Amino acid sequence: MPRGVGKVVSASRDGMSGRLLSIGECMVELRQAGAGLFAKGYAGDSFNAAYYARMFLPESWSVDYLSAVGTDRVSDESLDFMRSVGVGTDFVRRIEGRTVGLYMIHLDGGERSFSYWRSASAAKALADDPSHLREAMAASDVIVFSGITLAILSPDALATLLSELGRARSAGKTVVFDPNIRPRLWDEADRMREAISAGAEVATIVMPSFEDETTHFGDGSIEETIRRYRAHGAKSVVVKDGGNGVTIALDDGTSHFVPSAPVAEVVDTTSAGDSFNGAYLAHLARTGDPKAAAAFAAGIAARVISHHGALVERENLLSADA
Repeated sequence: MPRGVGKVVSASRDGMSGRLLSIGECMVELRQAGAGLFAKGYAGDSFNAAYYARMFLPESWSVDYLSAVGTDRVSDESLDFMRSVGVGTDFVRRIEGRTVGLYMIHLDGGERSFSYWRSASAAKALADDPSHLREAMAASDVIVFSGITLAILSPDALATLLSELGRARSAGKTVVFDPNIRPRLWDEADRMREAISAGAEVATIVMPSFEDETTHFGDGSIEETIRRYRAHGAKSVVVKDGGNGVTIALDDGTSHFVPSAPVAEVVDTTSAGDSFNGAYLAHLARTGDPKAAAAFAAGIAARVISHHGALVERENLLSADA
């Protein structure tokens, strides 16, 4: 096992169990169902990662979501859905007068774009209570968040979340950050880059998409992306480059390339990166082997994008399980 990798994710008390906490926004998802119809689901990048982590982690691990929802019927339904797929909701706050956000997937040859309705989203207040954040993080071993998590928060709430994440990392928690850069969620490009960099500074593992990094940070190579995030303090950097594979830089100074898995047909690329993240963390917790984890996660992501929607049921992914 490469130095430090086992400690990075298997940070539980006995090495065989633990608690993963994912932080962000789970929205109502409307996806195309043919003949001008849409199917309803629930998804969001950090929740998607939790969903796939739960799917492949041992039963001795628990997976929880930290967010906020309203007190209306659709909020009740979203919580029921989370529980139905094994994701705990004890750290989801209820806020009167708010609801959950909604997004619609538009597909063009398998590539997706989105329309959003989230002005009344309760998740924007998920970091308004520092004691709530601290309690949830203290109870967890692995904490996952994303650039979208940061983008939906007010400046004060963003600072609060980053402070508590930094505290958690200092306490020995594994903090995992996917920059998942979405410029339309930010009012200024410079503030977006500053927040993404600040997120990396409190993370143990950073899992960027190279396409995002070259577009928004001007990186000319994967090595440049790795150097930048390592300079911010990340112990491990896992750079996803779509069909070009994955490069993993570990805290012992080594780097490893893992090729992408073949895809029979690209149906919907929604959740490609999220499913990779969840499957990677789950397999890493089980084996302590980052190369094997990346290969496993690449297989899962390849199967996910062969189906519609962000959350694909386990029976459609079983051939990738290991």
